[in-house]
Amino acid sequence: MRALRSDLWCGVFVRRHNDLGNICVVARRGDPIAGQVFIEVDHLDGTRSLFTPAPMASRQDDASLIFQRRFNRVEPPKVTERIAQEVKFDPDLWVLSLDLRGDDLGIEVIQ
Repeated sequence: MRALRSDLWCGVFVRRHNDLGNICVVARRGDPIAGQVFIEVDHLDGTRSLFTPAPMASRQDDASLIFQRRFNRVEPPKVTERIAQEVKFDPDLWVLSLDLRGDDLGIEVIQ
């Protein structure tokens, strides 16, 4: 099974959260076909979390997007700095920015 294009997956994610009343935007556009997706969550309490693609070894198949929590409720500059480092390494990545009071992003996250 082929993986869903990054631009389509990101568009669906943003639309779903906006329909739920959350504010979600594409903060950085990457490669439309195969760009990695990072999700930056502002918990609206002065903290942020960062979700990044899980390692390939933890995925059941190539088609599923599975994430890992890189940072959990840390100071915003820490997340911003990490994203900047990743962009230097991989300029094709996507960054989605989500304002969310809870913790349920509606994505699969490995522990």
